Amino acid sequence: MDNQKLKIAPAYKKMKILSEFNTDNLQFPLVLSVPHSGQYFPPEFVESTNSDVPTMRRNEDLFVDELLQGAVDAGLTMLKMEVTRAFVDLNRDKLELDPTMFYNYPKEQELMFDKHCRAGLGVIHRINYKRENLYAGLLDYKEVQERLKKVYDVYHNRLQQLIDVALKKFGFCLVLDCHSMPSKICSIIDDRSGIDICLGNLFSQSCPQDMSDFLAGQFWNKNYNVEFNCPYSGAYITFNYCQPRQNISTLQLEINRGLYADEDNLCKGAGFDAVASDVSDAVVALAQNLARRE
Repeated sequence: MDNQKLKIAPAYKKMKILSEFNTDNLQFPLVLSVPHSGQYFPPEFVESTNSDVPTMRRNEDLFVDELLQGAVDAGLTMLKMEVTRAFVDLNRDKLELDPTMFYNYPKEQELMFDKHCRAGLGVIHRINYKRENLYAGLLDYKEVQERLKKVYDVYHNRLQQLIDVALKKFGFCLVLDCHSMPSKICSIIDDRSGIDICLGNLFSQSCPQDMSDFLAGQFWNKNYNVEFNCPYSGAYITFNYCQPRQNISTLQLEINRGLYADEDNLCKGAGFDAVASDVSDAVVALAQNLARRE
């Protein structure tokens, strides 16, 4: 990485951080979280990188919010990040920072240099999908803390508020954290036909097994290949918001991008409408099932 000191000053006041749907009056004890489908790239950020926007979008959860549009139309509550994952990754702990990315990382700062940081995909990504250095120089630690405050915290604070509303109204809440996964990974892991849907429940720790089983059954009934906790068992959102003693459950939904998108050209594929209908129908059925548990 170049030792140039980068000065990035995003215009946060002009930035739309998130979108929310059906949040005024929750109809179900289910909150949909879509943290990785944002397509807004702050120009000040792009200018500081070695990558172009299409390259950075290769780590994006393509069109996941649109796959869930039918569920939103049916009244389900959804929170979606509008800012790109390449700028801030919401599915990481704020402490998952790689100190080698900064020219002024505080020596006394607590460090969580875990597997994500070592892979270059902490809360602030060090690399792009080609495993090339993302930034053209070293970052300012203070700027990144401002980035976390103005983007990361806004999303997570709102998600917690919606969980609290659901708890008060229904007595329990399930957060369904919605993502997509590269088809290549799915095919490598399962060389028979590939994994279509992955449900990550921290190996049955983040929600009652019958909740996971119910959603899996909706996909099985439509001939999708569903796996639990493979290739993903759940990341920060699944782990952080899971509070069984407070009746808060979490579940991570991963959808194989190859089912509905052209991953190379970042556009919808021929199967998009059918997959969107199936995904929304499955999630709506889950919401209705949860509502009957009150």
